[in-house]
Amino acid sequence: MIYTLEGHDLKHAVEEMLFHLLPTATLTRADETGEGDWCRSLLSEQDGEAVGRAIACIGGVTHESVRRAPVAGLGPLDYKRVITELVKMTVYDAVVPALAQPPVWGSLTGVRPAKLARGLIERGMSRGEAAAHLREHFYVSPERTALTIRAAATAMELDKAIGPDDISLYVGIPFCPSRCYYCSFVSSTTAQSGHLIEPYLDTLCREIAETAALVREAGKRVQSVYIGGGTPTTLSEQQLTRLLKTLEQNFDFSRLREYTVEAGRPDTITPGKLRALRAAGVGRVSINPQSMDDQVLAAIGRRHAASDVLRAYDEARQAGFREINMDVIAGLTGDTAETFARTIDTLIGLAPENITVHTLAIKRGADLTDKAAAAAQRETVSRMLDGASHALQTAGYGPYYLYRQKFTAGGFENVGWCKPDTECFYNVTMMEELQTILSLGAGGVSKRVDRDTGWIERTNNPKYPLEYIGAADRLAAGKRKILFPRQ
Repeated sequence: MIYTLEGHDLKHAVEEMLFHLLPTATLTRADETGEGDWCRSLLSEQDGEAVGRAIACIGGVTHESVRRAPVAGLGPLDYKRVITELVKMTVYDAVVPALAQPPVWGSLTGVRPAKLARGLIERGMSRGEAAAHLREHFYVSPERTALTIRAAATAMELDKAIGPDDISLYVGIPFCPSRCYYCSFVSSTTAQSGHLIEPYLDTLCREIAETAALVREAGKRVQSVYIGGGTPTTLSEQQLTRLLKTLEQNFDFSRLREYTVEAGRPDTITPGKLRALRAAGVGRVSINPQSMDDQVLAAIGRRHAASDVLRAYDEARQAGFREINMDVIAGLTGDTAETFARTIDTLIGLAPENITVHTLAIKRGADLTDKAAAAAQRETVSRMLDGASHALQTAGYGPYYLYRQKFTAGGFENVGWCKPDTECFYNVTMMEELQTILSLGAGGVSKRVDRDTGWIERTNNPKYPLEYIGAADRLAAGKRKILFPRQ
């Protein structure tokens, strides 16, 4: 699809909305529309009022939209917000009539819808008014509106427990026994990069010690720890013990509310590793089948069977874990609404405290064929998610956090479901950006959250393990910038 911009240069806003509505389209900016499918986005301003206009021609049928918004007296940030929304909404209005059905998330393109809802409530709306605003202004479906308001309420409740000096830690282990075909995380297989694990761990332990010294200097308290990946339990029992002891010896965990490790792949879980986790005070683990259908597991590159998931879950319970999360993915190759429903029923039968239902996200660099295949799964994925929602709520689980990703099959969402009072604190604070999080390890993104203004500042660690190892002398600089922003 060709698109043109007239009277503005909000290229990202137009492309984001067009891709949201037309995920298989190849977008090209041009000076003129020409033949085929096209969209014109126009913006003008007169007498303190901005006028947005969009004209879209899809399949030979043309639709036009016009919206207006007052902009007189607005500061630069508010002005940019208003005209960006104006441009996006007019494109939405012009394109949606050409679709078989509107997206369930309406015109929302952001990854944090609950944060948007929370902002509406904190600025004075009741929850009912915020829900109505999502439905009537952004055209979010009633079902997704309900999910959003529930997640916003959870975030607001957990926010009360965060003090001005509380922070959380993320520790990344970017290694896996094999690479799943859908994976877009920065992770390496042990066959490919196993020789880097020891030097990586050396660098990580050094970063832990340096970061802990800065945390003490800044007078901060660690409220939660999350060790993710990759697959942290790819580490041997001895390596895992070394990592956990290094964390305990350097950080003050006396005020720790939650300690989580993504055990993830059941083919990496052993009774010895689980005992090491419990001995270090870890209270929550993830055991992530993604599917309980052996044919689907084989198709996605998993080197384990559903029976291994059951074995690992039983071993985790025997080791004393009372909070277990299990992840599944809707839209995997070879999965159907029926087999996905059986996966959900199996997990409900196990009764983990949390079940997270993801939607398959197509890799950013996917070709048109893969994008078309993902778009074609819309109805199937919709049935999967709706069936899971009904089954989980019937079994006593409630939604506690959600987020969206670009390039997901059908444009849907990822939702964490939990039994009462078993929310993963880190998941909520990280996704809703409630507190400062220091990220250690390759690819880690640390965020300083100013709780008074909402301002967020980020600093990144090197992305890949070899780069990270080579940057050992520079890792503390980013953490100092986060903890001491005025120095």
